[in-house]
Amino acid sequence: MTPVNFCGINFDCLEHQQVFKEENKTRFVVTVNAEFIVKSSHNQKLLNIINTNHATFDGQIPYLFARLLNRQKHFNKISGSDLIYEACEYAQQHQKSLFLLGGNSESNAVAVENIKQRYGIRVEGYSPPYEDYPFTPENDRITLEKIQEFKPDFLFVGFGAIKQEYWINDHLNFLNQQQVTLAVGCGGTFDFVSGQATRAPRFVQKAGFEGVWRFITEPRLFRFKRLLESFHFFNVLYNHHIAIGRKQFL
Repeated sequence: MTPVNFCGINFDCLEHQQVFKEENKTRFVVTVNAEFIVKSSHNQKLLNIINTNHATFDGQIPYLFARLLNRQKHFNKISGSDLIYEACEYAQQHQKSLFLLGGNSESNAVAVENIKQRYGIRVEGYSPPYEDYPFTPENDRITLEKIQEFKPDFLFVGFGAIKQEYWINDHLNFLNQQQVTLAVGCGGTFDFVSGQATRAPRFVQKAGFEGVWRFITEPRLFRFKRLLESFHFFNVLYNHHIAIGRKQFL
């Protein structure tokens, strides 16, 4: 690992092979994109969650700027949408299991079936009723019972940014007790796995326009708002690195 502090966030920059390494507690991986960087700049609770767990670079633009500002260090980009397939391959090779929590009920069910057919591993899923966080005690109880009954090695949570991180963080003790070795917030990944949505072509991803692609292919108001918020990343970048560097130089 090559730790990097970028925009106030401590990225421990796990290598791909380190993500699945078993420890004596649940490894909580936060895949950080521009939206996370913006939100954590004015949300101390989220920043604390990120900095006390394992942060990886998800968004291409933050990753490229972090590489530019840390040229002597080597680190990788690990996104939730890619990590789930790596987890499936690892589970196939090491007899591990996955649980998919969240997404809409259709995408969750189809994603589970697609993984079963492609990898032949133990995988189950559950999509609780949509509600704001914190969830009602009854819905939370049902969710925890589903996980306890299946006892997965890897848990992917697709509640969307911040909600999924809050949920995982609030239930880390429970996940430790269930011997879940890896927990990842993965946003809309189940839509990709199920085929309900198509990821941007690789060249679009590498150019950093995956969010723009998603909005163009699915023009919904909440995606537009998320896209606008992500552009504030450049303000955070300036405040944390450019302005500070300029003052040090002067």
